[in-house]
Amino acid sequence: MFRFGNMEYLWGLLIIPLLAVIFIWSRIARKKALKRFGEQQILKQLMPFSSKGRPVFKFLVLMLALAFIITGMARPQFGSKLKKVKREGIELIIALDVSNSMMAEDIQPNRLERAKRAISRLIDRLNDDKIGLIVFAGDAYTQLPITSDYNSAKLFLNSVSTEIVPKQGTAIGAAINLAANSFTPSSEANKAIVIITDGENHEDDAVSAAKDAVDKGIIVHTIGMGLPQGSPIPVTRSGQKDYMKDRDGKVVVTKLNEQILEQISASGNGIYVRANNAQVGLNALFDEINKMEKEEMESRVYSEYNDQFQYFFAVALFLILFEFIILERKNKYLKSIRLFSIK
Repeated sequence: MFRFGNMEYLWGLLIIPLLAVIFIWSRIARKKALKRFGEQQILKQLMPFSSKGRPVFKFLVLMLALAFIITGMARPQFGSKLKKVKREGIELIIALDVSNSMMAEDIQPNRLERAKRAISRLIDRLNDDKIGLIVFAGDAYTQLPITSDYNSAKLFLNSVSTEIVPKQGTAIGAAINLAANSFTPSSEANKAIVIITDGENHEDDAVSAAKDAVDKGIIVHTIGMGLPQGSPIPVTRSGQKDYMKDRDGKVVVTKLNEQILEQISASGNGIYVRANNAQVGLNALFDEINKMEKEEMESRVYSEYNDQFQYFFAVALFLILFEFIILERKNKYLKSIRLFSIK
């Protein structure tokens, strides 16, 4: 595998066409000056060792040397060792509810923020597993494809908010279906989906979606964010905090729907965990995930990259020395050899 360690230096190659234009312009200007100076035949007799081809050849050699120098500065590297790294782990996709009801503050600071913190802690406890992130409200969207890069997972998690989806609602079934289709197709690893939501499903049949996931060999767990007594949904109006109201002007109270979440987890052969202000119940869920038989997941990686810039600099040095020993004038002893002549 090949790469450049400092690819930005390759922009320096753009100077070569510029130098070529300057060189061509200088050759044309020199030719015009010689025409003003005298007749071409007389000038040939006055300058018998003058060569038209040698300056052009020297310039081409010098530009080639410059190209090798710039390329060498970009640090060309080759992957020297291709290793097979065998990992034991599962594939886990987290589907996070980002509907407006997740802004309720019955769980501090709010349901969504507490859920994000729980996911972050879950990521910290994973080892050799692959993880993906889906967000959903009125529809489901892939936030992070399945990956073993936990730093990327946290980066994408930090950007999650209720504003990243165009359609409000709570389509848990759509989230399960999208997650079930987002696992690595050829992987034999055990697969699990974790649904984190307040359970207010208004869009589809999430229980059937969980059963379909089980048919594909996928386990579905649920985490309930919220309290049964519910809480109003805060909104900002004219820079001041207010609460969402219905058409009759009454404050909307969003309540945790444990019944649907228990049905989903039961249909998905998983477990249901309810979060509260004391704990999210993450440990119980992680222990359940950790019990899953871990399959070997094999990946190929280029473990080492070796710099190859020294070869480029060596060629450039040779070309510079070669250009230096070539004279612009013909050698009086070798003038009969027309190696650099331009027909």
